[in-house]
Amino acid sequence: MGNCCRSPAAVAREDVKSSHDHGHGRKERDGSGAGAGTGGKKTISVLNGISKEGIEEKYLVDRELGRGEFGVTYLCIDRETRELLACKSISKRKLRTAVDVEDVRREVAIMEHLPKNSSIVSLKEACEDDNAVHLVMELCEGGELFDRIVARGHYNERAAAAVTRTIVEVVQLCHEHGVIHRDLKPENFLFASKKENSPLKAIDFGLSIFFKPGDSFSEIVGSPYYMAPEVLKRNYGPEIDIWSAGVILYILLCGVPPFWAESEQGVAQAILRGLIDFKRDPWPNVSESGKNLVQQMLEPDPKLRLTAKQVIEHPWLQNAKKAPNVPLGDVVKSRLKQFSMMNRFKRKALRVIADHISIEEVGDIKEMFKKMDTDHDGVVSIEELKAGLQKFGSQLAESEVQMLIEAVDTYGKGTLDYGEFVAVSLHLQRMANDEHIHKAFSYFDKDGNGYIEPEELRNALMEDGPDDCADVANDIFQEVDTDKDGRISYDEFAAMMKTGTDWRKASRHYSRGRFNSLSIKLMKDGSLNKGSE
Repeated sequence: MGNCCRSPAAVAREDVKSSHDHGHGRKERDGSGAGAGTGGKKTISVLNGISKEGIEEKYLVDRELGRGEFGVTYLCIDRETRELLACKSISKRKLRTAVDVEDVRREVAIMEHLPKNSSIVSLKEACEDDNAVHLVMELCEGGELFDRIVARGHYNERAAAAVTRTIVEVVQLCHEHGVIHRDLKPENFLFASKKENSPLKAIDFGLSIFFKPGDSFSEIVGSPYYMAPEVLKRNYGPEIDIWSAGVILYILLCGVPPFWAESEQGVAQAILRGLIDFKRDPWPNVSESGKNLVQQMLEPDPKLRLTAKQVIEHPWLQNAKKAPNVPLGDVVKSRLKQFSMMNRFKRKALRVIADHISIEEVGDIKEMFKKMDTDHDGVVSIEELKAGLQKFGSQLAESEVQMLIEAVDTYGKGTLDYGEFVAVSLHLQRMANDEHIHKAFSYFDKDGNGYIEPEELRNALMEDGPDDCADVANDIFQEVDTDKDGRISYDEFAAMMKTGTDWRKASRHYSRGRFNSLSIKLMKDGSLNKGSE
């Protein structure tokens, strides 16, 4: 069974003993030690006044803990003290421009500049060799805040308040010391241990920047879901960190971000519109004080937005221990219900497309259906679909397969007939064919006026059964009618067909971004101007 049941500390300490007997460990690891070759090229020097001795002279570098755009974080142990640490190794080969090099220098400078604090991961030392820059830091073994949100689906108000206080205290500390974080998101906070009451620590200052009062910045950096509107308008200051913390608080309380879409442009447009949903579950159960704080942190005008000090002094945080300690509702179930309702509309569209699609286009799908239908009964069961998807290399989790079947399986049989299977396949292919989408749109747009009206949608959904049609139609309009004009345009319909439903995967995708192209695109189509009216 290997090391699966032992702590990383125990494994690493055994490794360090054996390494003293068998050399200095894993120098063959790409970018993590001095042993990797440089190909004869002159290596750049990133950090000034730093000894160039190899990282593995002082530390045993063990297994990988995480990976980002520039760096890989490893478990490591101090050979002398046996202290267990984390080492973020930034490969010099990936530092392609002077800006990249300066970013690393600034990250180290900021971590050294900020005072020691229980809510910020401490930097033990920065090392450099021919292949990489290594940041040796305290180890946090409790996992990301992001993962706890995903696992829970929500936080009760008391727990959400405790997390929010920590995040805003980090913001306050940064601002007091002339630093804007610029990339606050749940992924950048780790728990020190797996205990429920574990301290929470900020870990990544790779996009942070020094500032002086009155400074403004124009570079678009960060992760789209957490960007303040003034970042998109390319004129911002330290207030952006409060906005990002407000987005995190919103997610803590309900399980999804306030502004989301799968495309960068869609996210940006939602941020600029600034419409915050407090109607859906679990918001009716959240205290008015909690909602008030969210609203004030997500104030579009940075001059009116609360400061870190004002957030900490807000009654909701001041009275956190008195906040409700009860679940905010079955949020995970609520999200699955929304998924299912959305796909009740989507599956109708997919069935329309399946009916009109040519034999040539579905040839591969038909062949796949035959291979999955292992008992040749003309339908694919859940088990056959799971096995088939795994066989064909799908990365879908079991829960996602189950949701797909529930969304497309019209009569709750637990199996898919050929038409339903085509619909699932089209969904998995993310519907890139505009011609098919036009045909599906025309099916719903009975009067041909270029819009799907509420009545047209209700009538179409009644074909699957009259239960809850009005409620379902209303929920669908909330999701799809992004300009809130009470009808669904072709562009809104196409966006629904082409995008997925899980913001969390997209949040992982945008790990460290500079979205200058996004800003240019928005300026060209006028979205920035619309958003600021």
